[in-house]
Amino acid sequence: MQGAAWLQRFRRRWRGGSEAADGAAPEARGAAPPAEGRAAPAGRILIIGSPNVGKSALFNRFTGRYATVSNYPGTTVELARGRTSRVPGGAEVIDTPGMYSLLPITEEERVARATLVAEPPAAVIHVIDAKNVERMLGLTVQLVEAGLPVVVALNMWDEAAELGIRVDVARLEESLGVPVAATVATEGVGPGALAERLPEARPPRACLRVDYGPVLEGAISRIARLLGAAPGFSARARALLLLQGDAEEHTRVQRELGPDVAARVRRIVDDATRAAGHALHYLVAMARKSCADEILARAVQLPPEERTGLRERLSRFCMNPLTGLPLLAFVLYFGLYKFVGDFGAGTLVDFLESWFQDYVNPWVNAAAERALPWAAARDLVAGEFGVTTLGIRYAVAIVLPIVGTFFIAFSILEDSGYLPRLAMLIDRVFKRIGLNGRAVIPMVLGFGCDTMATMVTRTLESKRERLIATLLLALAVPCSAQMGVILGLLSGRPAALAVWAGVVTGIFLLVGAAAARVMPGERPQFYMELPPLRLPRPANIFLKTYTRMVWYLKEVLPLFVLASVIIWIGRLTGLFDLATGALVPVLRLMGLPPETAVAFLFGFFRRDYGAAGLFDVHQQGLLSGNQLAVAAIVLTLFLPCVAQFLIMKKERGLRVTLLVSAFVLAVAFGAGCATHLALTVLGVQL
Repeated sequence: MQGAAWLQRFRRRWRGGSEAADGAAPEARGAAPPAEGRAAPAGRILIIGSPNVGKSALFNRFTGRYATVSNYPGTTVELARGRTSRVPGGAEVIDTPGMYSLLPITEEERVARATLVAEPPAAVIHVIDAKNVERMLGLTVQLVEAGLPVVVALNMWDEAAELGIRVDVARLEESLGVPVAATVATEGVGPGALAERLPEARPPRACLRVDYGPVLEGAISRIARLLGAAPGFSARARALLLLQGDAEEHTRVQRELGPDVAARVRRIVDDATRAAGHALHYLVAMARKSCADEILARAVQLPPEERTGLRERLSRFCMNPLTGLPLLAFVLYFGLYKFVGDFGAGTLVDFLESWFQDYVNPWVNAAAERALPWAAARDLVAGEFGVTTLGIRYAVAIVLPIVGTFFIAFSILEDSGYLPRLAMLIDRVFKRIGLNGRAVIPMVLGFGCDTMATMVTRTLESKRERLIATLLLALAVPCSAQMGVILGLLSGRPAALAVWAGVVTGIFLLVGAAAARVMPGERPQFYMELPPLRLPRPANIFLKTYTRMVWYLKEVLPLFVLASVIIWIGRLTGLFDLATGALVPVLRLMGLPPETAVAFLFGFFRRDYGAAGLFDVHQQGLLSGNQLAVAAIVLTLFLPCVAQFLIMKKERGLRVTLLVSAFVLAVAFGAGCATHLALTVLGVQL
């Protein structure tokens, strides 16, 4: 964390900012002055809001801790915690996943609501996008109705001003009955003023009350009397959740108040449904929209006509299939193939590998020969499979430059706002495999790290979608290190690269389509906030790349060292030779030489470890073009790494994880045998 704090200070100096500027509020017409002489609320401060509105950026400013800030929804899937000194006495600050409503649909919304309910917060900072106040006010109204101590952060104030949107902060504050402060969190403008308003956080005044009509209001009153006062949401807010059919709230009533009260609540809900003649959740949503429209008319002035500037034209360019697909091909070729594959897995890996082979490994071998008289001890740290000469060499000389170049390319893409537009572009294709365009985010994240991507599947709406996405991530989405090594291996053989890409893509689509048919469920719907296109900030790219590389090495290096130790034990006991020998018959079916058995054995520890082992075999000149293609296909479709396996177990359960792993292993070896057979029968030499 000390490194992250130093980088935050570096970032402020890069932009020419300062601590004083960080606390300065942007110019806001009619902004109310901060209250003075009040003690700050003790306890937790929750940061709540829709996806991609700047919650994590505000968390960074309040705590000095780094939480990933990206220009697309779904960045935060777990709680980030830190402490702030911006309020007297300090307070814990919690950054929550994105939510659109207190009635949850996705897993991330459930996490955010559960955090609100678990313990009454001292303050709730509701971050809203100043460009899209109309869409954000619905959640603000719900938070106020719930009786929570809300302070509104009107974020992205500068972008709203560029679009000609004017917000009267004083009128907005008066209409909502809660403090409002304008901020530009990414630039550090406004968090200080926002912190000064936190002492005013308290259950809101009764000036905002949505009228749901006589039928619903009568039902709300009757249910609220049954519920009585309780920690968390107000009785009125809980009654509204029950009327909208919230299963979690019904379970809570039955658990806390007993089955008799739960049955009476259900009768009231049924009576209201018959009397209303419409779905109750629709009537609730329309009443809240009417309330939000009234507030919007008083406090927000939109530009007289829609502006179609350069950003909007570029945005449409990205999403139009006629222009978006060539742009995607351009990004894949230059961003992944040339930059990660050629430069990262080629130039940088060659340089570091040569340095290890010429200087580090000979020195380690010589030092071990002098210092360790026992052959077994020497084999542990040096030699062909030593901790230093194999494990650390793989992590530093092969994995590090590849993940570094990938994370740079990925940070540029996510900062620009391109990823949500890619989701819009390929939504139709993803619907064929039981997903929707929103699943592009975890799939693209999987090219960085499948472990994190598996966690991000929480952002998908249904259990069916989350399971299909988890299966496809475990099967056919290589992580950055694995993909970088494979691209480096195949970059000199375009035909082998085309076969690899075609087989892996085909299996991805085929398995996805089959899973969509086998698994029951409704056709997935697609909705996603489109952030504006922005020029990526160099400081943010540097910070995210550095943070991710440190995190990746902390995860990978110990596993590589552990794998080397296990291999050392296996060689001492003879189990290593036994295991590689057992793989040889399977490798013969795929047309691969026995030497590749070591690489596949490495792959059981981590797929990228196996890819690095394949890199070593290739350097020895033991693989033809056909064999390279087959080996790359099998290692891409291989077992999930240890970290991904554990996250799958946490997210989907042990039974599902074991079934997915067994299926992935069968498909991997089956695809290798089928590809070898097809190339042999057709007489193709890659």
